[in-house]
Amino acid sequence: MGELTVRVQPRAKRSEIAGVRDGALVVRVNAPPVDGKANAALCKLLAKRLGVPPSTVSVIRGSSARQKVVSVAGIETSELMHRLVDAP
Repeated sequence: MGELTVRVQPRAKRSEIAGVRDGALVVRVNAPPVDGKANAALCKLLAKRLGVPPSTVSVIRGSSARQKVVSVAGIETSELMHRLVDAP
């Protein structure tokens, strides 16, 4: 299981991975930060980009903060950033 630090920007025009800043993956999601909608959109986007089921991606720390730690089952930590940043 791998862990990844993510900085989320809710209410963006579109959901996308915007790069890396200060060691954290910057992700923009178009969902509002209400009732866990931004967290769900984040998990869905990461799962799609990684090619894994959405149930394997979860927010383990910072669920109500912009900076979060996300866990992905089945992928090592060293592989996560590479697959997300370098993927088309």
